[in-house]
Amino acid sequence: MSYLVLARKFRPKTFGEMVGQGHVVQALENALTTQRLHHAYLFTGTRGVGKTTVSRILAKSLNCQGPDGQGGITATPCGVCQACKDIDSGRFVDYTELDAASNRGVDEVQSLLEQAVYKPVQGRFKVFMIDEVHMLTNTAFNAMLKTLEEPPEYLKFVLATTDPQKVPVTVLSRCLQFNLRPMAPETVLEHLTGVLQAEQVPAEPQALRLLARAARGSMRDALSLTDQAIAFGNGELLEAGVRQMLGSVDRGHVFKLIEALALGDGRTVVDTSEALRRDGMSAASTLEEMTAVLQAMAVLQAVPSRAESADSATDPDAADTARLASLMPADETQLLYSLCLHGRSELGLAPDEYAALTMVLLRLLAFKPSNAAASSASAEKKTLNEAARAASVPAPVAPAHQDTAAIVAPPASISVAAPVPPRSNPAPAGQRLAVVNEPVRPNGPRPSAEIEPSPAAEAPRVLAVPMRVQPPPSQRDAPRPDEQRGPAPPIPPSEDGDFWHATVTQMIAAESINALARELALQSQLVARDVDQWILRVERELLNQPSAREKLTDALAALGHGVKLAIEIGAVVDSPARRNKQAADERQRVAEEAIRSDPEVQMLMREFDAKIVPGTLKPA
Repeated sequence: MSYLVLARKFRPKTFGEMVGQGHVVQALENALTTQRLHHAYLFTGTRGVGKTTVSRILAKSLNCQGPDGQGGITATPCGVCQACKDIDSGRFVDYTELDAASNRGVDEVQSLLEQAVYKPVQGRFKVFMIDEVHMLTNTAFNAMLKTLEEPPEYLKFVLATTDPQKVPVTVLSRCLQFNLRPMAPETVLEHLTGVLQAEQVPAEPQALRLLARAARGSMRDALSLTDQAIAFGNGELLEAGVRQMLGSVDRGHVFKLIEALALGDGRTVVDTSEALRRDGMSAASTLEEMTAVLQAMAVLQAVPSRAESADSATDPDAADTARLASLMPADETQLLYSLCLHGRSELGLAPDEYAALTMVLLRLLAFKPSNAAASSASAEKKTLNEAARAASVPAPVAPAHQDTAAIVAPPASISVAAPVPPRSNPAPAGQRLAVVNEPVRPNGPRPSAEIEPSPAAEAPRVLAVPMRVQPPPSQRDAPRPDEQRGPAPPIPPSEDGDFWHATVTQMIAAESINALARELALQSQLVARDVDQWILRVERELLNQPSAREKLTDALAALGHGVKLAIEIGAVVDSPARRNKQAADERQRVAEEAIRSDPEVQMLMREFDAKIVPGTLKPA
């Protein structure tokens, strides 16, 4: 007897056996119970989530005859009548499955639609199931549109695809769409446990966790990997064997790496990376396992109560994850997660993926602040805070009539406030004084002072440093000329402006300038014309590019103006672009006045309270 793989042996036969697709099952069961049946269904989702399975169960529900042959449409097909058995075995004449990946032409679709004119032979409904429907050609889609929109009452369409974006909207609008979601690892784990119990295959829970995570949401992939793991382990599933088969990295190595990164232990990081190289473990799998652990750590750091949940109680890695979550700061967890996530794309770029793995891991240590740097930054921040507090206290100033006084030498550890500069030398206009904290050198000369030192508090030294003063708000917030609202002022007529506008228009019509050179010509103003040099003025430095000037010079030479161009930056009053805009605004104004003065338009506005939608009038 030939062996039947687990994915086919445990394919669900009823909606009640479906796993992880409750939202789709509930909608279909209610529709079958109330017999509010659509004529076309579209099932979307990734591979191995149950699209074909749902299609077959739906076909059985529509054609089930019951154990006694008197049944009707039902949400729970019996599985024992002739229709149910034939659909399960693929021999039901009124259920047709078409693989659009290999039958994607219009001829195959037309031959299928030719059967739509005939009533069912055995069942209650004809069901046409087209798998991977996005592979059909546009001609094939167009050929089935009419039948898909208004099929006979005995015909049901079931379409399945993994890429609904490639299905035309004309087809999507004719179908009832259901999205089958990828399954959570917990759901896959629970189903695998039941399957292996039915098969009487011993399995370790951690081995099943590895298979559930490797399936990536696909139940068929999980069952196929389980078949492979049973063969690899000679009838049993052990964690070590499954990990070796998948090439997965032991979580112990992952926990060791994260702990070393949290403690800043670069030697352990490098040694662990070399151990992974010697064991032949996948570098991509290492980063993938690290992202999974870091994600669980971030959740525990944000929601500590999750550590007491039921899932954590059954997870053997929960204790290590919680320990590392308390060991690494939350910001470093986020940084390491991002580095591991983006580091996977760098593995293929490096000549050695393990060297790339080591660099990704050491990158966190490069950004991780050391203890000395952290303490230095803390001391610097403390010094700045003390200087700011001391600067807020006015420094005592000696009386003006005292020219000389006895100087009391303070201890070397105390900073002394220098006298404020006399008012005969004020700061320049528009400037003000800033307070700078400058420590006194122990062996250097001490500045003279006329105050008694206070051993209780350190006084900062006051220096006169010029600082720029911001302009008043009225000037700072004033809009630029090109940002002001309202109509632009009229352009004063000038001979140079008329000449430059005509020249630029001629060059654009001849297509001798384009791109940046055209913008330079349109946005510039001709300031002066000499015999061998023209001076242009633009507002933006970005337009003043050597390549644009060279192309504009060549275009002018082609028109007979062999001159050199000098570009200056300044305000532009008259440019071809401004003239074109002014002419367009004038045409727009004339067109709007012509419409508003039209007698029929005025009658409509007066009698029907009609309004002209702004922006809809365009000059002819």
